Amino acid sequence: MACPFCGCELFYVKNPDDEYETCEFDLKGGEVVFTSEEKESWRPELTEGTETYCDHCAWHGKLKELKN
Repeated sequence: MACPFCGCELFYVKNPDDEYETCEFDLKGGEVVFTSEEKESWRPELTEGTETYCDHCAWHGKLKELKN
């Protein structure tokens, strides 16, 4: 799955309690793979409705909007 604008395969979500804290992930075969090597203090449960941000361009939208 990739960004519908730029084709990037890296994404992140923002912590709803602290918008400056993010959690990066990759989608491999439709499965979420968290990419941070550090132990995250916050890891979200991602659903199709989760607001997702591209790590490369300005695209953001629901996780279900990502193209295959």
